[in-house]
Amino acid sequence: MRKTTVYLSHELHRALKESAKREGRSEAEIIRQALSEYFTRKPKPKLRSIGAGADGELGAAAAKAWGREQWAERSVSPQREAERR
Repeated sequence: MRKTTVYLSHELHRALKESAKREGRSEAEIIRQALSEYFTRKPKPKLRSIGAGADGELGAAAAKAWGREQWAERSVSPQREAERR
């Protein structure tokens, strides 16, 4: 576990202390549980880079291949340029 500092309003801190005492748990345990429940319920954001995840059809492998193709087209070596002509 990692230690962190959290600033609470007076009212939240009082409620936290009372709950910890009433339940026989540490304040840290209550905070960890609350954060865990919050992040479990919160929907995960969709990826937006180069459109990956925007339409639900472009997977990581397809996005990687697309990126390689785009990069290859933009960085043509002098030899490849001569071959194109």
